[in-house]
Amino acid sequence: MRTKVYGTVGPACCDTEVLVQLFEKGMTGIRINLSHVNLVEVTDWIENIKAAYMQVKKDNTEQPELEMLIDLIGPEMRLGELPTERKLKLGDKLTIMAEGKTNLFDPTELPIPTPIFEHLEEGTILLIDDGKIMLEVEEKSTRAAECVVRREGTLYSEKSIAIPGVVIETPTLTDSDIDNIRRAKEYGITGVMLPFVRGKEDLCNLSGALEAAGAKDMRVYAKIENELGVQKIEELLPFCDEIVIARGDLGNSIGLYELPVVQAKIAKVCNAANKPFMIATQMLATMERAAVPTRAEVSDIYRAVSEGAASVILTGETAAGKYPVEAVECMVKTLQAAEDYLG
Repeated sequence: MRTKVYGTVGPACCDTEVLVQLFEKGMTGIRINLSHVNLVEVTDWIENIKAAYMQVKKDNTEQPELEMLIDLIGPEMRLGELPTERKLKLGDKLTIMAEGKTNLFDPTELPIPTPIFEHLEEGTILLIDDGKIMLEVEEKSTRAAECVVRREGTLYSEKSIAIPGVVIETPTLTDSDIDNIRRAKEYGITGVMLPFVRGKEDLCNLSGALEAAGAKDMRVYAKIENELGVQKIEELLPFCDEIVIARGDLGNSIGLYELPVVQAKIAKVCNAANKPFMIATQMLATMERAAVPTRAEVSDIYRAVSEGAASVILTGETAAGKYPVEAVECMVKTLQAAEDYLG
């Protein structure tokens, strides 16, 4: 099979036994999401990944070399720490405040990054957790903003938050990112995914950090998650090893209904330049809670192959879903059927 398959490690698949099954079903490599943790905190997971891979490699000498990717925080904006999860209903009122100005013991207040808060005004739309939750600002003071819930869902700590169409200037790498990059080589990491790439400068900053860490040979994956990244796609190509069409936040930024067209355009640019690209986000989202996918989801996988994707990735399906092994098996079988037909 030509198309690589990545899973995402998480509570649902972090033990060696499940990881063995994922590799046996055809998973090529694995993504470690460092949005909420650092490499030191997932040392046990990494050791389990390596042990599972070696167990499968022992029985299958044709098993591809292990690929472990870390997904950094990058310029992405995220919620602050909440005292507990909170279920939001349509029409609920919510007070949001800039981080450092909120009482974390008050569950009615939501801490958000100061750069986001500074862009708020009456009527501003906020999208949280890849757009699963939508808030609208009704009133803002220097201290707080009063919002109403326009799309309900469950609120968790440190989920992504964005204002559609607004690009906020933040450093390429956080302190946590730099620390993880310094440790990456000793943990056996083979590639680094940089979220919300805004231009070649972001990729140059990442390459500089990798070189300083003695990891210049590590593969660089540029995640396209906003309109600016789409606009500058051609200038990014020489500065990364692979483009990632990360459809969660990208769909929020450009508009959900434009997403299929933008995916096709990025694929066309990458193919013309012989630059590999990856399709990510919600490829088999139904399988987080169901043992079989929808017909639309398997058709989406076929489309990825037909557009020339070098790789695909499962996120919540393997990290937190009920059926991680079945999701990988479904992905591999659908990819194989598509490749057999398309030649």
